[in-house]
Amino acid sequence: AIVPIRMVNAQQKISFGMHADPVISWFSTDIKEVKNKGARPGFNFGLTYNKYFSSNYSFSTGISLLNAGGRLVSSDTVVMVFSNFKSTVLPGNPVVYKIQYLAFPFGLKLQTNQIGYVSFFSDLGFVPKIVINRKADIPSLNISGENASNELRMFNLSYHITAGIEYSLGGNTALVFGLDFDNNFLDITKDNGNQPTDKVSQKILSFRFGVNF
Repeated sequence: AIVPIRMVNAQQKISFGMHADPVISWFSTDIKEVKNKGARPGFNFGLTYNKYFSSNYSFSTGISLLNAGGRLVSSDTVVMVFSNFKSTVLPGNPVVYKIQYLAFPFGLKLQTNQIGYVSFFSDLGFVPKIVINRKADIPSLNISGENASNELRMFNLSYHITAGIEYSLGGNTALVFGLDFDNNFLDITKDNGNQPTDKVSQKILSFRFGVNF
């Protein structure tokens, strides 16, 4: 059998891709009074662009729509500030956040030579994010889908590390499978009124399913 070899040369070359990734996201905090209370499922859909400057290295960027979230619980009574009312959350009752980002990853992609149909890659870089939708649920108070713009910041920045494989379908077309970890540098939440002064970071694990062409 003849095995197709997918070669990328530095003169070329740019490549495009699209991906649809199931996501698991959760929070971490820097104080013991506020803690993570479990992960949430989500989804990340996006487009990628790579500009090669050698056969194995490229600059990577793109745009994606990321749905993520998390649960926080406080050991103290907390007053949540929504757009037109406030709610008192008693200790131990979780607040569930649902966040939708417009994300703009950029970084450096390293890729092995193709072995048979398969090549391996890693991608490291940064991800500026703009929050375009922010909601909160408080199950103990029967609050669901409330606008949380007063509780969540609008901008964040993270680093990401992706590793995976590309399976050639011939020419420059390849299926992509991988795993991506994303960790925010900046605080997710605002500290209103009597709320604890903390730094809440969001961590996101994505399972990459895509195609490059």
